[in-house]
Amino acid sequence: MRSAQANRNATKPMASARASLPWGKWGLRGTAFLYLGFMVALPLAAILRNGFSDGLLAFRADVMNITAFAALKLTLVTAVVVTMVNAVMGTLTAYVLVRFRFPGKGVLNTMIDMPFAIPTLVTGVMLVALYGPQRTLGAWLNSHGIQVIFATPGIVLALLVITYPFVIRTVQPVLMEAERGQEEAAYTLGASKWTTFRRVVLPTIAPAIVTGSLLSFARALGEFGSIVVVAGNIPGVTLTAPVYIYGQIESQNQRGASAMSIVLLALSFTLIVTVEWLQGRNRSSYVSG
Repeated sequence: MRSAQANRNATKPMASARASLPWGKWGLRGTAFLYLGFMVALPLAAILRNGFSDGLLAFRADVMNITAFAALKLTLVTAVVVTMVNAVMGTLTAYVLVRFRFPGKGVLNTMIDMPFAIPTLVTGVMLVALYGPQRTLGAWLNSHGIQVIFATPGIVLALLVITYPFVIRTVQPVLMEAERGQEEAAYTLGASKWTTFRRVVLPTIAPAIVTGSLLSFARALGEFGSIVVVAGNIPGVTLTAPVYIYGQIESQNQRGASAMSIVLLALSFTLIVTVEWLQGRNRSSYVSG
């Protein structure tokens, strides 16, 4: 009893000292919010102020002029194409990595993360070195009427390389944690591998596929470094929205650059909120299950 009382008496000064410290939970919260405001909210407010500085009509004119609208359309179309390819190939790659054993699996698993580490400008240079019109493969494709570099296919290829890991790394952990019992039961009942994948595996990983696809789409919307190398940046043909923004900055048209930036920010924010909602829904269903 005496030792317990002594321990309680010893902890009282420590508790009171912690309570009297000025750096408590509110100090931590304030620091976090201040840092968030300085790094995100303040630049965002500056963009909104520049974009809407002359009113909604001027904002609409900046976004809907021929060059800007064509750049935005090309960005959205290529992002959609890349997202569809990633949804299929990313899911296939994740399934192969989780369900099969083969030589070089570790090397392949490591290479998947390379786009996260390689500068995007380097990605553009690599594609030009491979598909450039003066290169063997590029010259052969051009002779058959297929132009890759300085054309839309080059943009799609660059975006595919940049966004390659997103669907894979989102689907892979879900597959690793999935129960194999239902698949084995389906095999026992005579279901084919394709039927088992479509009826058992796919519903389990579908939310992860959607999440990875949305992340891939959001990443493709803002890609600049590789695109500026491979696209040629021809207005109305191969000029994308991020490169258009850079051109407007170079031309001292900050309002036009801010207007297009607001559109891309709105799209990206919507996608991020959707991803967060899907992930929260998945966590809730997992806990309830």
